[in-house]
Amino acid sequence: MRFPARLAVRDFRRFVAGWETLGHATAIFRQVNKDEPWKHHDALEFPDGRIVLLTRLSEGQQATVLQLPAQPKTAAEVDAQKRIAYVG
Repeated sequence: MRFPARLAVRDFRRFVAGWETLGHATAIFRQVNKDEPWKHHDALEFPDGRIVLLTRLSEGQQATVLQLPAQPKTAAEVDAQKRIAYVG
């Protein structure tokens, strides 16, 4: 994904929660916490390795999809691309 502007992310790691602006222009969409059905799964992984849940992004931000996932060729790739069933 590519972002036309700097990305604002809600940061809860500090003593007082606030907004942090990230300097990255691209990220990879990931699903995390796949084994925990009651947690959020959709996240972005940035070039520095930081993973941020989509729920931590500021509303109204936009992104452009640069490349869709390739078709899996091995059982491990199939498992890695498996989506989490919606719970709710």
